[in-house]
Amino acid sequence: MGNLRKNYLSNRVNRRSGKVVGLGILALILILMPVLVPNTYYIHLLIMVGINSVLAMTFILLLRMGLITVATAAFWGIGAYTSTLLVVRLDLSFWLALPASTIITGIIAFITGFPLVRKGGISFVIETLAFAFIIALVFGTFDVFGGYTGIYNIPTPEPIRLPFLAPIEFISKTPYYYLMLFLVSLVAVVLSAFYAAWTGRAWRAIGLSPRLAESLGVNLFRYRLLAFVVTAAAAGLMGSFFAHYYGSIVPGTFGPFKSLYAQVYAILGGVGFAILGPIIGSLIMTIVPEVLRIAKEFEPVFTGLLVILLVMFLPDGLLGLSRRRPQPPAKSMARMASWIRGFLTDHSRSDQQ
Repeated sequence: MGNLRKNYLSNRVNRRSGKVVGLGILALILILMPVLVPNTYYIHLLIMVGINSVLAMTFILLLRMGLITVATAAFWGIGAYTSTLLVVRLDLSFWLALPASTIITGIIAFITGFPLVRKGGISFVIETLAFAFIIALVFGTFDVFGGYTGIYNIPTPEPIRLPFLAPIEFISKTPYYYLMLFLVSLVAVVLSAFYAAWTGRAWRAIGLSPRLAESLGVNLFRYRLLAFVVTAAAAGLMGSFFAHYYGSIVPGTFGPFKSLYAQVYAILGGVGFAILGPIIGSLIMTIVPEVLRIAKEFEPVFTGLLVILLVMFLPDGLLGLSRRRPQPPAKSMARMASWIRGFLTDHSRSDQQ
């Protein structure tokens, strides 16, 4: 018995050491990426990978509670437009507009989340879809948001001045890359902290069975609303970065289809991997179309075909291959159909209450 315990602890320590070494190597590669890949176009693609990965992370958090959202890009756009207006209209510094737009996006999510997350299920999907269309319509209708032509010439972030060092100016892709890397790491750390705390256990319990979790004392509405606010704030943070990185924003960028792409990023990497899965999925879905030179008009076809193949052959995503052997297409389709039936049945009961 003592030897078994020693072996278990030894294996656990070895696994942790392996993870630490792996994370260290990955961090070193990411830090040296502008040196390893000096082509600015590929640095731009990596910046977009970082933005897309955060959007996919927010989708997974809600999905684990049985909430399928189509409003991810809407909150991304709220963060972008809020930061732009704070800098352009109020002459606020980007470094103040970045956290301010994140907080404002979270407040908007808190207000809108009261009616949205109360029921969940299919009604939540439809309501978030309606919310996404309304936000895009608001951005395009009112002149303060620039109408459908958008807002251009958005100022870049002010230089970062450090003691005894030259100022870091945002005149090339490299400073934006490191800022993106910092923001993605920040979101990953915050989400990991939530997952490791009691909130993460409550979220998993709600995802397994909302009725059972509620019978055990878990407040469904409170934890769903918390997740809704956290994911919206994270999307708003990346929206602020996106607006000042691109220098222009238009309403069409933040439509519901972008939310669907975020779902594909998450599913491709593996929804069982809350942080690494979205990064892998967004990396593939951002790089592969560019490498294959897929035209924009054919990109939805490519994405739809990829989703079908994922459901048939990789329901657990690419990283799911490390956990178990892939199932045959028939079993995968039956498993997906069973999950959908359970989702509809469980949440249709909650809608009727």
